[in-house]
Amino acid sequence: MTSRPAPLIPPRLRALLARVPLLVPLVRFVRKVWSKDRYLLIALVVLTVVIGVLDAEVSPYWFSPSLLILFTLIGGLQLRLRSLAILLCVVVASLAYMGPIRGVLSVGPGLLITMAFTAALAWMMARTRGKLGVQGLRGDAMLLELRDRLKRQSELPPLPKDWGGKVVLKQAGGSSFGGDFVVSMREGDRVRVAVVDVSGKGVDAGTRALMLSGTFGGLLGSVDDFLVACNSYLHRQLGDEGFVTAVHLELDLSTGEYTITSAGHPPVVRFDSGSGTWRVSTAKGVVLGVVPDLACETDSGVLRKGDALMLFTDGLIEQPGRDIDAGLDRLLGEAERLLPSGFRDKARQLVQSMSSGHNDDCALVLIWRP
Repeated sequence: MTSRPAPLIPPRLRALLARVPLLVPLVRFVRKVWSKDRYLLIALVVLTVVIGVLDAEVSPYWFSPSLLILFTLIGGLQLRLRSLAILLCVVVASLAYMGPIRGVLSVGPGLLITMAFTAALAWMMARTRGKLGVQGLRGDAMLLELRDRLKRQSELPPLPKDWGGKVVLKQAGGSSFGGDFVVSMREGDRVRVAVVDVSGKGVDAGTRALMLSGTFGGLLGSVDDFLVACNSYLHRQLGDEGFVTAVHLELDLSTGEYTITSAGHPPVVRFDSGSGTWRVSTAKGVVLGVVPDLACETDSGVLRKGDALMLFTDGLIEQPGRDIDAGLDRLLGEAERLLPSGFRDKARQLVQSMSSGHNDDCALVLIWRP
C-alpha cells in the first residue's frame, strides 16, 4: 500500500486560517491565476514596478514610462485574460506613481492615450486567444500551417515525362486564403483533378474552402462519382452558406482518354494541336448542393501529342458589367496568343493578364501532352 503524502499545512493551522476574512477567496483566486503563465506575469509585474520606481526616483530619460507599452503588448500576446488584468492594474499604478513623486508631469496626455489604446489592443488579443484556447502566436501559426497544407494539396501529382501540368492560384487582394482550390490524385495511370470555386472571395470564402478542400480531397480518391458524392455532402449541410461549383477531370495517362464532369462551373477548354485552336467542352450540370440528386452531362475525348486541357474558375472570365461569354472569348484569345509558345512558362502570365483590373479569386489548371 502507498502512503498518502503529509499535507503542507497542518489541519489545525488550516482550520485557523480558514476563519480569516477574505483569505480563502483570495487563495482560490491566486490558484486560478497561478498557472503556466505565472512566471511571465511575475516578471512583467516586477519590471513594471521597477520601471515606475526608477523613473520617479532616478531618471525618466533612462527609464522611460513608454517602456510600459512594450510590457503591455507582451502581456497581450502571452498572458491569459485574468493575468493581463492584473498586469494592467499594475501598469496603471506605476503610471500614477511616476508623476506626483517628481513634482512634474512625466507622463503626458499623448503617452496616456497611447497606453490606453495599447491596453485595449492587448485586451482584444488576449480575449481572442482565450476563445481559441491557444497561447502566444500559435493561432497565427495554425492558420499558416493550414495555408501551406492547402497549397500543397493544390499541387498536381508527379506526371510522366511525356506529360506536363501546371497549377496557378491567385487570391483576391493578395490574401493567403481564397475560395478557389484544386484537389488531385494519381493512381497508376489514372489522374483525377477537381477545380472547386466557393462563392465569395478572399478570406471570407477561405475558411469554407479550407474545410471543403479536406472533404473533397478525401472523396476524390474514395468514390467513383466524385461530383455526385460532393453534392450529397453539401446537400446534407444545414444552413445557406452560398453555392459551390466544381469541375472534375479523369485522365488516362497511357492512352490520353479523358472524361470531364461539371457542376455549374465554367467550361473546360481543349487545345487542338492539329487546328491550333481552343474548343469549349460541352460538359455541364447544376451547382453543387442545390438538388438532392445531381445529373451531369459529361464530355470525353482523347488528348494527342501537342493537345492540352485548361480548367479554370470564373474569376478569369467574369467581370462586373461584362458578359461571361465575352470573358470566355477574351480568355481563348489570350490563350491562343500566349500558350502555344510554352504552356508551363505562360500559364501564370495568362492568369495575370485575365485578372488585371478586377479583384477576384482565380484558379487555372493546365495539363498538356508535349
